[in-house]
Amino acid sequence: MYDIIDSIFYYCKYALFCTVGTSKYLMEVKGDYKMEKIYHMGIEATLDVIGGKWKPIILCKLGNQAMRSGELKRQMPNTTQKVLTQQLRELERDNIIHREVYNQVPPKVTYSLTEEGKTLRELLVAMSVWGENRIKQQQNQGENIVLVYDEHNGFLEM
Repeated sequence: MYDIIDSIFYYCKYALFCTVGTSKYLMEVKGDYKMEKIYHMGIEATLDVIGGKWKPIILCKLGNQAMRSGELKRQMPNTTQKVLTQQLRELERDNIIHREVYNQVPPKVTYSLTEEGKTLRELLVAMSVWGENRIKQQQNQGENIVLVYDEHNGFLEM
């Protein structure tokens, strides 16, 4: 029995359910085996939701106003449409953003922050300030770094 479970766990962990920073285990619940996430530190749960290169930027942009996918893409030219769509879906799945579909032709979809998403404000402002301070340190050490947008208005309006 345990050999089967170990085999399933190995397959699930490495092929389907592996998430960086978390451990997952099979557990039996009423005869079914289900995955259980185990976080070793609280920050792992945070990174599970907002980790990634584009998610904090998306949240900042949506802090100003609800936006369509195309508007977000124009403001984030270094990302691909595929990655943007994937990140939006993950944030929606985690109840951080809301996807509003309008019944019209052509179809219109807007994204906005949920109340849960707005609770990330202080965290995102702190991350932004930390990054700005780091850039200043690197500039003072002679590195050629440019910060194009040094305001966090999107975070402040959440």
